[in-house]
Amino acid sequence: MGGKQKTLAVLIGTALAAGLTSPAFGSTAAQSPSPRATAPGSGMSVVEWNRELITILSDPKAQPSTVHPTRSFALLQAAEYDAVVSITRADPPYLFSVSAPQGARADAAADQAAHDVLVALYPAKRADVDQRLNSQLSAIPNDSGKQAGIRVGAAVAGRLISLRSDDGSSAKPLPFSAGTMAGDYRPAPTDFPTPVFTNWGSVKPFVLTSGSQFRPAAPPAVSTSEYATALAEVKSLGSKTSTTRTPDQTAAGGFWAAAPVWNVWNQVAQGLVTSENASLEKAVKVFAHLDLSLADTAIAMYDAKYAYRVWRPVTAIRLGGTHYNPIVVGDPNWTPLLPTAPDPSYPGAHGALSQAAATTLTGIYGAQHRLAVTSKGVTRTFAGFQDAATEAWLSRVWTGQHTSIDNRAGQQLGTQVADFVAHHL
Repeated sequence: MGGKQKTLAVLIGTALAAGLTSPAFGSTAAQSPSPRATAPGSGMSVVEWNRELITILSDPKAQPSTVHPTRSFALLQAAEYDAVVSITRADPPYLFSVSAPQGARADAAADQAAHDVLVALYPAKRADVDQRLNSQLSAIPNDSGKQAGIRVGAAVAGRLISLRSDDGSSAKPLPFSAGTMAGDYRPAPTDFPTPVFTNWGSVKPFVLTSGSQFRPAAPPAVSTSEYATALAEVKSLGSKTSTTRTPDQTAAGGFWAAAPVWNVWNQVAQGLVTSENASLEKAVKVFAHLDLSLADTAIAMYDAKYAYRVWRPVTAIRLGGTHYNPIVVGDPNWTPLLPTAPDPSYPGAHGALSQAAATTLTGIYGAQHRLAVTSKGVTRTFAGFQDAATEAWLSRVWTGQHTSIDNRAGQQLGTQVADFVAHHL
């Protein structure tokens, strides 16, 4: 990497060591300390509701452990989008439109739809969500247009929540049985939790026809030279005591692991919408495309993960002495830089989700849209969305989580999902 980017990465590593817990993209992407009204018709209202969801999700008790958070983002943004286009008719709806009288306020519809979705998903957070709605609606003149918009938003949210009530997200995951053959996924060493989202690949997608629609081809066998080469890279760069990983790579690894990657990309969108002072219509489109892509990528990713059930690098390296691959040199004491995520290795999550986000945002803003990543006074810049996504998935090699084989499959999957959503939304 260039000297400027390396310097920025080192600064970010310093900030992480000082207590950074989640990166905020753009100087205006910080969390609101309290609900505040935004200008009527402004895309900032969409940003505020997106921030409200991230705030809710910061409570570890708010989200059921078996329901992936990307579903909530997709429901929130789809409801706002369909509420707005039901009134403006400027774009085709995602799923449906409802009848709206002339003069109905699209901003009131978006606010009410967002409120009703969040209350339905997180009833324990109703007081805060009600406060947000009251603040947002207080800025809109209290006339028949406002009341009509409120009715439209409520109708859209109610219908969308009803349609998604049997999407499979509430199904109890089946017990996971670990494999015993070489390459089979199994709980990694050192207090590894139960594998997560084992059934998420069977959840009904938001836009795709099925979770397996873009399932990547099977990875190379762990007995091949291709796998041995990819594993050797992780062993060298991703260990806790690596001498080949640079300070820049260490900083990037911590940076991309500091917050859920879907939160990070939603914060990117917050910064984009804010910086261009986007209209309500533009804002709902940006977030709907982004979060429907992320939600369907998560479903497709878990479909593939549990279809192939590939073991994690820490397992492969520690069991190298069993000679499942004559090229692999094992190390029973090898430890990754960061704790291993509790799901199979192939395809990589950061590769899939970040590529879906980058593909989506590139389609809207262009490939060379410069990004400023700011948190606690430290800024990291990227020349485009793809640069950020590439660093995100490379960071998983640098922290010992994934091989390049996992990442390439994730990149391919994220691109395919995002392209399909863009053409079918």
